[in-house]
Amino acid sequence: MKKYFQNKYNMQYKMVALVTGASSGIGRDMARYLNKLGYNLIITARDEQKLKELKEELEIKKEKNQYNNTSIDIFIADLRKEQECIELYKHVKEKYKNIDILINNAGFGAFGSFLETDLETELNMIDVNIKAVHILTKLFIQDMVRENKGTILNVSSVAGFMPGPLMATYYGTKNYVFRLSEALREELRKKKSNVKISVLCPGPVKTNFNKVAKVKFNLHEASSQYVAKYAIDKLLKHKFLIIPKFSIKMARFFSKITPDNILAKVCYHMQEKKR
Repeated sequence: MKKYFQNKYNMQYKMVALVTGASSGIGRDMARYLNKLGYNLIITARDEQKLKELKEELEIKKEKNQYNNTSIDIFIADLRKEQECIELYKHVKEKYKNIDILINNAGFGAFGSFLETDLETELNMIDVNIKAVHILTKLFIQDMVRENKGTILNVSSVAGFMPGPLMATYYGTKNYVFRLSEALREELRKKKSNVKISVLCPGPVKTNFNKVAKVKFNLHEASSQYVAKYAIDKLLKHKFLIIPKFSIKMARFFSKITPDNILAKVCYHMQEKKR
């Protein structure tokens, strides 16, 4: 018999959510919050040790909170590899048949002039930030549409709204995620489907991203806990575009009214400060 959870939005959800990039940062905090709400979790990343630590942490909390009789399933996957994305989908399909929430959170960036940045790093970034998101969205959304239920959250960035000199590849990947999500929203609307899609576009967040990308933000960084909770709360209310902070909402507004050549100059100046 399948178990359902009555959440604070007075909506019944079968408790299954898949979170990619769950070993750290926003993905890890989203997994924590979803578990608190009562969802069974499938957490995936390359770092097996960090996933095990997260699972142990959540199981300890589960013992203290008897209402939260949830399961945490670990799947180790390198989402740079197409076949491992497909294997993740097959594993979830076989074990759970269908899921209620897919969160495409895995991703990373790299800083530097496009003339000088490492090609292999950029191709890996495209594989994780675009190709993995595309594959998982494609496979799971087809199942969701057949069942006429389910929700997908794609994690983009404020970078998805503008050009990003000195982080050109990263900005390009996040623009792809944002535009793909916009297009799918309209396709689902035309089909009158109950499947929902959302896209998260945060600004600077205090996570391991900065270390990997080798940047230092001069703007205030939001906590990953705040961004994760904000995103899930808006997701459950079927908000499409999720922007956690007012300053980032203003950045989105100005990006729409500023000529592209001026916007590129402003972005270059802002990026230069990240060195």
